[in-house]
Amino acid sequence: MPGAVVRDDRRWPDMIRRETIREYAGGSLWVLPLLAAVAALIAGSVLSQVEIAPGSPLEPLLFQGTADDARNLLAGIAGTVITVIALVLGLTVVALQLSSTQFSPRLLRNFLRDRPNRIVLSLFVATFTFAAAGLYTVGISSGERTDEYPRLAVSGAIVLLFVSLAAVVVFADHLAHSIQIDAITRTVERRALAVVKSAPGQVEEETPDPPEWALAIPSTRSGYLRTAHPEQLLPLAVEHGVTVCLRRRVGEHVVAGTTLAWVWRPSAADPVPDPEPFRHGLESAVGIGFERTFEQDAAIGIRQLVDLSCKALSPAINDPYSAVQAIDHLTVIFCALAVRPLGADVATDPAGHGAVIVPGRRFGEYLSIMCGLIRRYGAREPTVLLALLRLLANCAELVRPDPARLTAIEQQADLILQDAVREIAQPYDVAEVRAAVAAVHETVGARLVVDAG
Repeated sequence: MPGAVVRDDRRWPDMIRRETIREYAGGSLWVLPLLAAVAALIAGSVLSQVEIAPGSPLEPLLFQGTADDARNLLAGIAGTVITVIALVLGLTVVALQLSSTQFSPRLLRNFLRDRPNRIVLSLFVATFTFAAAGLYTVGISSGERTDEYPRLAVSGAIVLLFVSLAAVVVFADHLAHSIQIDAITRTVERRALAVVKSAPGQVEEETPDPPEWALAIPSTRSGYLRTAHPEQLLPLAVEHGVTVCLRRRVGEHVVAGTTLAWVWRPSAADPVPDPEPFRHGLESAVGIGFERTFEQDAAIGIRQLVDLSCKALSPAINDPYSAVQAIDHLTVIFCALAVRPLGADVATDPAGHGAVIVPGRRFGEYLSIMCGLIRRYGAREPTVLLALLRLLANCAELVRPDPARLTAIEQQADLILQDAVREIAQPYDVAEVRAAVAAVHETVGARLVVDAG
């Protein structure tokens, strides 16, 4: 396949494992708090061993009360912090519920991955662990009461308490801002743009159809195709002199037992390759999970913003301006897509002895899915249609020289006008849409003239 990217890196298995662990840890609420609890135990143990000599400059930092005072203090800190933890978890659940019902259930993972929330929860868990563990040692030695105790460690518990109180205020402020639609859409835009900019080299060609003699390799798992690394499969493809082509694109659903990939040699007269090595190779090179992620899938960000738009346009919500805000952020994503090569991700051998192909979406497909859903839900609202046309006009101005992309932009503009004529009662509102469509056509025509010149 001309224009394919040549890549072959034997370190990919370890990188893929680290990638999977990092993605799981980033979306889990328990990983960081668990690490914080372990760190608190280690810090408490270290501080308990530190002895401050009389007259030392650090002596004023030591807790000055008795052992009983220290135990009461630690018990009070532990009780207070566990109450705050319950409050934080309760507020988090409320935010998750609001996000799911008001915006989109696909936004829940964004809240779970929100780093400030996880850091604040980890701080509370660390404070509770530090204080609760201190009750086992403060004022107790070999099972007997004693007046000697680690005063510096108790002072550390007081510091953690004040830091936790400050974190409560920070958490409340962050939570109030994070559930605003501007913050939600900006977060999705930022994550989708990161995927777009880090996408591997792609080729502007259609994915080839497998020949009749191609060998079908079934999937061993059901779920969403999260990641695909053709680089890892390339040595295997070169060794057997075959082309490996995945059936599904990243972000699409696969079912166990159905075809995950095809393997074929250049000619039907060539012997059929052994499927077993390719089964094992696909299991390690292709990540399949129960949900879509942002690892390689920019379309999930587009889907989240489209869902938010459609939800805002539903009779239950009836909030067209939220849909317009989501379209504004979609505009940024699509303008980034418009200037990049989009298509299959291909890894090939320089000598032409093998290739691995991961199918990808073309610009027109991205545009059709996004515009189609919002256009059908918002056909009666000129404000929404004008926002879509602004998106198309911006893409037409920036799009790479490709007649197919410009044609796709014009097609979507024409569909928007057809729906507006059918659904909008006022001729004045239709005239605005018609003028915006004409502006899109004018921009596309100007680009075609420049590209032809």
